[in-house]
Amino acid sequence: MTPDTEQIARARADYREELAGGLEPFLLPRRTDCPWCGSERLTCRVRTRDWFQRKPGEFTVDRCGACGHVFQNPRLSEAGLAFYYRDFYDGFCADTIGRLFESAGPRFRASVAAVRPHVTPGTWLDVGTANGAFPAAARRMLPDTEFHGLDMGEAVLEAERSGRVARAFRGFLTELASTELAGAYDVVSMFHYLEHTQDPRRELAAARAALRPGGQLVIEVPDPESLSARLFGRYWMPWLQPQHLNLVPLANMRKELTGLGFTVLDVRPRPAHVRGDVIAASWFLLNRALPRDDVPWDARRPGAAARFVRKGGVLAALPALAVAQGLDALLAVAARRGRLSNAYRVIARRGA
Repeated sequence: MTPDTEQIARARADYREELAGGLEPFLLPRRTDCPWCGSERLTCRVRTRDWFQRKPGEFTVDRCGACGHVFQNPRLSEAGLAFYYRDFYDGFCADTIGRLFESAGPRFRASVAAVRPHVTPGTWLDVGTANGAFPAAARRMLPDTEFHGLDMGEAVLEAERSGRVARAFRGFLTELASTELAGAYDVVSMFHYLEHTQDPRRELAAARAALRPGGQLVIEVPDPESLSARLFGRYWMPWLQPQHLNLVPLANMRKELTGLGFTVLDVRPRPAHVRGDVIAASWFLLNRALPRDDVPWDARRPGAAARFVRKGGVLAALPALAVAQGLDALLAVAARRGRLSNAYRVIARRGA
């Protein structure tokens, strides 16, 4: 449901109070070393903004010259994570994000098809499931599999109430994997989850703990080495700042999984491509050029003239956005043949 003017006005007072102290409390001190390997050979990969919600702040993504790890630096604090996640997966942006999840059905089904040659799962835990869009799509292909979902937000509880998952867990995988979830699953999936976490290595170890021996781990994450990242620069959709904290290169991912006792069964950069780079970058540029929409994290509501200009600008841009959508389809085809894929998929089997 789209929020009305009164809802936005009520939320504006809370945001105003939270922003009164500036943005400094939202960021930790800048690191001088790589969180993956400890090297101090850091360079700035990109400086960008929150193009989705247009909340305030500029964010730096660094790259390690020793291992290639890419990470947000300085990283968001707990207060920063709470501020920038608020009203994204729920609240004011919930409908928009929900539609994006639902549109991923074909990609989800392709992921299930990639797993089926390796295992016939009785139980499957989807980590970072949000509203349960993946289990809902996967159940059509695996009707005898019991799907569970784990996430931090309210949406995972609604996924259980609606029957999209048989059981919902609200919390952190790293806290539940060694107790309530230990050794319970034939498959654990992490679709665009690891990049949101503060310590991907701990998450991978937790996934191992939740799997039965011989169970499969399915990971899909943005590829920081993708050529599309260079092509779109600071407007590349998978930067998703400030939410994405760590982007792990494929070589680092394989090495870490092997060290945890996994056998890597399948690596597929191209089928994991998430369509939308062109239209997202086009929308980010358009949104930046037009007067701002009415959002509660802005100090005041836009005036009537600004709202008129914005509405007219969006209508005028619809043909260009349609062209961008067509270019995305062409990019998706090209991504299957080269290094333009913006993500990669790994399937690995837990050892005894």
